[in-house]
Amino acid sequence: MFRDLRKEHENIDEVHCSRERSRAAWEIIDKYLMPFVERERYEISRSCRLHPDNDLFRDHERHKIKADINEWQCGYCKKSFLSEVFLDRHFDSRHNNLLNFTGSKCLADLCGALHCDHILNSKLPRAKCNPAAAARNRLLCESLADGCFPVSRGPSASRLHGIVVSYEDEFVSSFCNNSVMPTLVQEEKNRSQEEEGQIRTPVKSRKETSVLYIAGSILTLMLLPLFYVLVCLHQSETRKNTQELKRISRLGRKAKPM
Repeated sequence: MFRDLRKEHENIDEVHCSRERSRAAWEIIDKYLMPFVERERYEISRSCRLHPDNDLFRDHERHKIKADINEWQCGYCKKSFLSEVFLDRHFDSRHNNLLNFTGSKCLADLCGALHCDHILNSKLPRAKCNPAAAARNRLLCESLADGCFPVSRGPSASRLHGIVVSYEDEFVSSFCNNSVMPTLVQEEKNRSQEEEGQIRTPVKSRKETSVLYIAGSILTLMLLPLFYVLVCLHQSETRKNTQELKRISRLGRKAKPM
């Protein structure tokens, strides 16, 4: 579920959306997706979460001016700062009222599907794969592809849909076990749908499970006496062998000369 930041504008000094992760998400979209969108001459709908206008901090980012290596300038008031971090703080304290909450949502919420951590921590060793998290990210990626590039809109949308999904596949295949991914994705999809009340466990499936359980119980009860008979026979044979060994041992001692 995506957060609606319009509900947070009542206390505008507290925006619960990571500016850094939102910036990383947009960098990924701009670098890996937008060139294909422009090549296809495809117009992204405003309802698409990947649309630039749906980035809460997009206007702030457009008003950043990098004058030099150690000089960043605010496009609103022309003040200069030594780093982008200080400029971000300036935006938070002085220009937070310019954030557009109308229809905007937190782009950082898409970081699971976009793998922002790979951009933010590119120099660090890649973390081990978490199959459950990877399945959730794949599901989020498919949701983005379906919402932004529905295949019913024609060949261009279909190609862009495939690019979005293949981006996730390419990333996951480099460090995840793809053999378990389809199952995990389906399990995650079923879990999400059940939580939303969209599906119920089929009655037929429950009946089949009950029949199998009863059949298994009957078979167990039938085989249990046979198991005990075999155990008893084995113990009886073991006792006979022990007694025979003892008898042979006694005969051997009696046969020794004095």
